[in-house]
Amino acid sequence: MNQNIKKNTLDLVLTALFTAIIIIMAFTPLGYIPLGVINATIIHIPVILGAIFLGPKRGAFLGFIFGLTSFIKNTVTPATVSAFVFSPVLAASQFGPSGAIKSAFICFVPRILVGVFPYLIYLLIRKLSTGNNAKVKIAVMDAIISIIAFAGLTQLLKKQMSSGSTVLAVVIAAVIFAVLLIVSVKNDTNVTAYAYAGLTGALTNTLIVMPSIYLLYHDAYAAATNVAQDALLGVIIGVIGFNGVIEAVLAAVIVAAVSGALVHIIPTYANRK
Repeated sequence: MNQNIKKNTLDLVLTALFTAIIIIMAFTPLGYIPLGVINATIIHIPVILGAIFLGPKRGAFLGFIFGLTSFIKNTVTPATVSAFVFSPVLAASQFGPSGAIKSAFICFVPRILVGVFPYLIYLLIRKLSTGNNAKVKIAVMDAIISIIAFAGLTQLLKKQMSSGSTVLAVVIAAVIFAVLLIVSVKNDTNVTAYAYAGLTGALTNTLIVMPSIYLLYHDAYAAATNVAQDALLGVIIGVIGFNGVIEAVLAAVIVAAVSGALVHIIPTYANRK
């Protein structure tokens, strides 16, 4: 009984800590990493960590907090004319009840799922890392993440280099693959699982938010951002392929590093399922 009380208390403390971090990151510049051509969002990192260490229920709660901060910011201090996408209040004033429902979905559902999917991927990678052909399975996953990194790096470097961007992207992606493969060969299952959980969390946010904007607010979003309607799909794909991939790679690295440190600080969470 005492052990259960200790565990529940520790879970509660971590939940409160991650909640505070999300709020601080959301309302300060700490939630972004400047990369020259973009500011990469990292507000989802505490949500992903919460999913891994506290499970999908608490992870979903942290994702709700993430969505709530987005709702508050875009309602109280809208930074762009397209802020209605994340504010049911603004959307309701412009498009009526249907707008409120659409914006509530975009603002909350993807962020809640950021607190669920990483946990499932974490468990999946740990499972793939055991049994027959475990190294082959993980090597395939390593190749996939390297290809994703290459796609994002190509877009990023093209904006900064007049030539040689593709070659440099290939080199960096190859290094990423080599590092991941070395970690896999060493059977450091947790580090690999943490990295993929981070990748999944970031992509969950991007791959649900951006297509939802296109499907639910095609005309309104195009008008608000001064983009031709027939060009909007290309813009959405560009955001996914550029910002989304860069943020996913950053999330993979940061989540793996922080998680590795956290299990040493709090051994209770090592190998938890």
